Amino acid sequence: MEKIASVRRLRGGNRILEHHPGPRLEADLTSYIEQARKGDERAFRLLVEHFMAPVLGVTARMLGEGPEAEDMAQEVFVRLFESLGQFRGEASLGTYLHRIAVNLCLNELKRKQRRQRWITWLGPAVADTAADTPPEGLADALQQALLELSPDARAVVVLRLVEGYPVKETAEMLGIPEGTVASRLARAQQKMVQRLTLWL
Repeated sequence: MEKIASVRRLRGGNRILEHHPGPRLEADLTSYIEQARKGDERAFRLLVEHFMAPVLGVTARMLGEGPEAEDMAQEVFVRLFESLGQFRGEASLGTYLHRIAVNLCLNELKRKQRRQRWITWLGPAVADTAADTPPEGLADALQQALLELSPDARAVVVLRLVEGYPVKETAEMLGIPEGTVASRLARAQQKMVQRLTLWL
């Protein structure tokens, strides 16, 4: 239970450590990993402190220095806690944490790119309002507006804006001319802008 409480502090934003050089572990890392896996909060905390600086270095280089990188570094250790039972030591723990950090940052960057594609596509009528809308609120509004489109229009919007496929590939996947992709996208844009300007 103590270990779970420690992770809750991580996820809740109440950081359990300051950013300082990691401690010199008194025993082999394998021993601390095994103790942490069994629920030893001190062992888990020492692992976090030991690896925080290099993990934060990765997230800061991926996302830029600041609170976002710090929050993502905290999330890396939440994921470590959740996956300790599956960690088999085939790679070093440092390598394992770096992989988690890079994957989480890539997912976040892709999410931002999708959001920006939406805002750019929807145009200034929605962009100004969307800038002041929390990401969760905008995502909910976009999803609802998307569901109100016809299935054909929705397929074009999903492939072009959510998945990021170019017009040619979208047309090939749907078996329609490229001009039809463009016209369906234009009609979908008009309908979605009308709905979003009412909701946001």
